[in-house]
Amino acid sequence: MEKFLITGGAGYIGSILTEHLLEKKHSVTCLDNLSYHQRSLMSHASNPNFNFVYGDVRDEELLTSIVPEFSAIIPLAAIVGAPACKISPHDTRSINHDAVMLLNEIRNYDQKLIFPSTISVYGMQPKEQCTEESPLNPVSLYAEKKADSEKALVISDKDSVILRLATVFGASPRMRTDLLVNDFVMKAAGEGYLVLYEGHVMRNYIHVRDIARAFEHCIQNYEIMKNGIFNVGLKENFSKLDLAKKIKQHVPLLEIIASEIGEDVDKRDYRISSEKIERTGFTPIFSLDRGVEELIKVKDILLKNNPYKNI
Repeated sequence: MEKFLITGGAGYIGSILTEHLLEKKHSVTCLDNLSYHQRSLMSHASNPNFNFVYGDVRDEELLTSIVPEFSAIIPLAAIVGAPACKISPHDTRSINHDAVMLLNEIRNYDQKLIFPSTISVYGMQPKEQCTEESPLNPVSLYAEKKADSEKALVISDKDSVILRLATVFGASPRMRTDLLVNDFVMKAAGEGYLVLYEGHVMRNYIHVRDIARAFEHCIQNYEIMKNGIFNVGLKENFSKLDLAKKIKQHVPLLEIIASEIGEDVDKRDYRISSEKIERTGFTPIFSLDRGVEELIKVKDILLKNNPYKNI
């Protein structure tokens, strides 16, 4: 049994990862400041292998006191997405980068670290399929700080594994509807139409539960994966128009409206390959179709709990 410390453990990915690791009989401690007033971890309170620490990942005294007791650390705490990072640049730098460096400094050489980076670090590379050796071209503060953290961990004398995660989708107790797939499905199933601009832009996706599986896979295969960087996404890359058409297969009456007006705040356009992590034995099991079906169910739950929505 591994003893995990997950910072940001009450978040979108953290909630699912905590559940997954507890089901695998690991010990999990989540450190979170509950900035979104989440209650996503309450269902684990009766599990003796679960613990919660309320606090800030930038609190050096707190980290120094708790970090040494864990065998594996996953620093999920972050300001996520280009728009949120633009609003809070100071917090983005101090949480997304400085706090990761603090954790790396405090941990000992025997403690495993799995760092969740992002394929956003590739930025604008529409004509080439990006591998882990492709040049980085971050075009947002979020991607820039992830890239900076990667570089620091690569030159550190302590081992780590870096996962460049594709755009996440799927249901979570701490739901996010701003992510592209989640957002498209909510609008398609709730409103019956999608206004699509920059439909040619390419992206890659990964289900939140496959991310949890990927973290566990890294721990199980740490010796062969340590000091490596791995893309984590589906085999197939999709344009925004491809994604809209995929959703229409599940929402037949969906109207897709192409628009020349509007642009994505987060300027990214790339195709990625995840063959490197596949060679270690990891393969996603949650397809985009399965995720769309799941999110259609989530739409009803979210809408029915919104007192301001005219249903």
